[in-house]
Amino acid sequence: MKASLPVLTAFLLTAVPPSLAAQDFAPLLDAGRRDLLHEALSGERAKDHVIQITRHHRIQGSRGYRHSAEYVETTLLEAGFDASVAFIESFPSDGRITYQTWQSPSGWDITAGELRMVEPRLERIVGYPEIAMSVITYSNPGDVTAELVWVGSGTSDADYEGKDVAGKFVLATGYGGSVHRLAVLKYAAAAVVCYLDDNRAQEYPDMLGYTGMWPRTEELERVTFGFNLTNRQGTRLRSLLERGTKVVLHGQVTGIGLEPYFMDVPVAVIRGSEHPDEEIVFSAHLDHPKESANDNASGSAALLDMATTLHQLIESGRMPRPKRTLRFLWVPEWYGTMAYLDKHPEVQGPALGGRVLANLNLDMVGENLELIHSRMGLTRTPASIPSALNDVVANMAEMVSRMNIRSPRGSLSAMNYRVTPYSGGSDHMMFIDRKVPGMMLGHSPDYTHHTSEDTPDKVDPVELERSEIIATATALYLSDLTPAEAADLAYLVGQNGMTRLGATARRARAAMLASAGEEGNRETAWFEARNALTHVAAWEQTAIASVRNFNQSEIARRAVGGMSNRLDQTAAALRTVLRDEARAAGLSTGRTRIEADSRTPVRLTRGPLDFGLPQSRLDPERAAWYASPEFTLNGNQRFELVNFIDGARTVTDIRNALSAEYGPVPTPLVGRYLEDLVLVGVVEWK
Repeated sequence: MKASLPVLTAFLLTAVPPSLAAQDFAPLLDAGRRDLLHEALSGERAKDHVIQITRHHRIQGSRGYRHSAEYVETTLLEAGFDASVAFIESFPSDGRITYQTWQSPSGWDITAGELRMVEPRLERIVGYPEIAMSVITYSNPGDVTAELVWVGSGTSDADYEGKDVAGKFVLATGYGGSVHRLAVLKYAAAAVVCYLDDNRAQEYPDMLGYTGMWPRTEELERVTFGFNLTNRQGTRLRSLLERGTKVVLHGQVTGIGLEPYFMDVPVAVIRGSEHPDEEIVFSAHLDHPKESANDNASGSAALLDMATTLHQLIESGRMPRPKRTLRFLWVPEWYGTMAYLDKHPEVQGPALGGRVLANLNLDMVGENLELIHSRMGLTRTPASIPSALNDVVANMAEMVSRMNIRSPRGSLSAMNYRVTPYSGGSDHMMFIDRKVPGMMLGHSPDYTHHTSEDTPDKVDPVELERSEIIATATALYLSDLTPAEAADLAYLVGQNGMTRLGATARRARAAMLASAGEEGNRETAWFEARNALTHVAAWEQTAIASVRNFNQSEIARRAVGGMSNRLDQTAAALRTVLRDEARAAGLSTGRTRIEADSRTPVRLTRGPLDFGLPQSRLDPERAAWYASPEFTLNGNQRFELVNFIDGARTVTDIRNALSAEYGPVPTPLVGRYLEDLVLVGVVEWK
C-alpha cells in the first residue's frame, strides 16, 4: 500500500517523540554527579596550568616540548598519581624515522636568534627568545649578512622568475617552510623572511604568524634559517624595496638546530573497577610555540585538571572508581599520536575487536568568548563510525549551558555552542581511523590562531570549566552506564536518529526533485536519494546498537531492539514517499545503478594517511591531477574514503557510502584515487 504524505506525517508523530526543543530538557547525568563535578573541577586551576605550559617553546621533537611534558608528569605525581600510572613514553624523532606513513619531525633546539637591518639604517627588527615565533621553527643555526629581495608569496616558481636570490635574504608572504623549500633549496637563497599578510594582519598589523620549515628527510642537511615578521614590519621592508632602496639584513641564529631527539607523550591512567580492560581515552596536543595558549595549552591544561581532580576525588572516597579505565594522553599533535598508536596496536575500537570505546579530544577549549568572538564546537564522529557518543556529548553540553558557571577571573559570557558535522584537523582523527569513536571539543573562529596574539589573557577560566565538565561527565556517564541509563540512552539516540533520518530525507527529496529538470541526472536522481536514505538509516542503526558497548544488560538489549525496529519503520515509510514523489516527477525508480567498479581495496597501514599522500610519492605527471579541477575531494572526504576501506566494500560501495555522506561523487574519481594509493603502496587490491 502506498503511504500518502498525511499518513506518513501521522506515522512519524507516533514514531518520534516531540523534539527536546518542545519539552523540558532531560539530562542524562544525575544531579549528584553533575554538582560534584561543578564543585571539584576548576577553570581557575586549569588557567594556572595554561600559564605554566606557555612558558615553554614546545615544538614537536624539541627540548622545549620535553620541559612541558615534564611539567605535566610532575603535576600528576604531586597530585598523588603513582609513577606506575603516570609517566612519559618517548619515541625517537629525527626527521628520518617513520610511524606508519608519517615521517617523524626532526628534533630541534636553539638558544637565540636576531634579525637586524644594516642598510639603509641600523635597526633591530626582531629577536628570539622574547618572541619565540620570530624564528621559523626547525631553523638551523647560521650567520648571514646579505641583501633582501622581494619575491611575493614565494611559494611558486613564477615568484622567482627574473630575480637573483642566490646568497640573499628573500622577503615573502607565504608559509615559511614552503618559501624556504623553493628560495633556499631550489634557488640557493641564504635565508628567508616571511610576514603575515591575510585579513587578520590588516586588522592586527603587529600580529606575528607561526610558520615552520618541516624539512623532509632528504632536506635535513640543507636547511638554513628564517624569521617571521609582523605585517607592519614586512610591509615596511617591502615598501623600501619597491621604492628601489637597497636593503641589507643581518640574521643570526645560535644553538643546536636540527638534531635527533624524541617525541614525549605524558600518560595518566585511572584503572577501572569492573572492566579495566575497556578504556575511554582523553587526548590533547601539548605542542606549539610558547605564545600558543588556547592552541593548545588550554586543552592540555583542562586535561591536567580533569585527571588530577578525578584522582583526588576517587582517593578521598568522594567518588567511586569508574567501572572502565580512563586514559589521559598529552601528545605532540598528529606525529606523536601516530608514534603512540604505532607502538600500541591494541588501541582500536569495538568494530576492529578492540576495547577502546571512545575518545574525547580537547583542542582549543578555553577561548574567552567576549574577546575572541568565538563559539564552542562539538565535532561529531564521521559516518564511517556512528556512535551514541555524539548524542551523549550533545546532551552534556546542553546540561552545562543551563548551569551557572562563574569564576572570579572569568568572563560573564553566556555559553555559545554548536554540534557540528565531522571535521578533522586534530588528534581525534588518529583514533577514528582505528574505529574508536572520537569527538573533538574546540572553538572557532579564533583570529589569534597560530599567531603571537594567542596569549593567556585570551583564555577564560569559565570556558575551561565548561569544557572540562562536558568531557568528564561524558566519560563517567559512559564508563558507569547502568541498565536503566542504557535504556534511556537508547531512546535518546533512537529519537535523535529518526530526526536526523528525517532531515536526510528532506535533503534527498530536494536534490532529487532538482534533478528532475536535469537531463543528465534524471536516470540517477532516485538512486542517489534512496542511497542517502539507506546509508543514513544503517548508520543510525549502528549508533543505537553502540549503546550496548557500554552495557550488555537485557534491559539495554530490549531498548536497543525496540528503537532499532522503530527506526526501520520510519526509514521504510520515508523510502515509500520518496519513491512516489520520484515517480510523480517522471523519474526512473527501477534498478538504476551508477557506474560500477567491482575492485575491492585493502589497507596496508594503520592510522590516517600522511596528508601529502598519494601525490607526494607519485611521478610529477600523475601527481598533477591533484591540483587540477578534476580532483574535487577535500581533506575530510579523503579521510572518510580511506575509513570506508574495510576489505569488503568495492570501489562502488565506497563511492556510495561517500556520496551518502557528502553528496554524489563520480565513481571514476574514487577509483582513480584508490589506484594511486595502490601505486604508492598503502593499499592493495583484494
